[in-house]
Amino acid sequence: MKTVVDNKLVRTYHQEDIQQILQIAIARQAYEGEFSRQQLLEIAAELEISPECLQLAEQEWLTQQSDSQERQKFNLDRRKKLQKRFGNYGLVNIFFILLDLVSGAGLSWSLYILLSLSFLLGLDVWNKSQIQGEEYEKAFQNWKRRHQIKRSINSLLDRLLKA
Repeated sequence: MKTVVDNKLVRTYHQEDIQQILQIAIARQAYEGEFSRQQLLEIAAELEISPECLQLAEQEWLTQQSDSQERQKFNLDRRKKLQKRFGNYGLVNIFFILLDLVSGAGLSWSLYILLSLSFLLGLDVWNKSQIQGEEYEKAFQNWKRRHQIKRSINSLLDRLLKA
């Protein structure tokens, strides 16, 4: 945005514009390695960002990073459980198909089981492939709570065994 102040053309920016410009500049910076915390403090000071505000922003960022890592672990756990379910599905269906063939009637009743289990497995795949929404959040929170309880129990057992 351009405005005129004292017969001079002055360019002004909205906060979102400044954030985008700075992100592009930092990304283009031919800087080897990473920024130190001291450099982060210096950049914030130059931008007139208070140390308290920077600390709160850093804590929020760390929380977001932790949440993101937990969600990745949760998604991996869901994938592993789904793979196990596929294996169980295959074994159960092979058993019923072989039992149906051995009984001498050919493939008859085992196909109904195969179709029923396939439908249920398809629903499970559909539900597990959703990575957004209320159901996903509910499943994630339940998983997170169970893992926190496991960690607490393991920590307590470790302390008891060491004592």
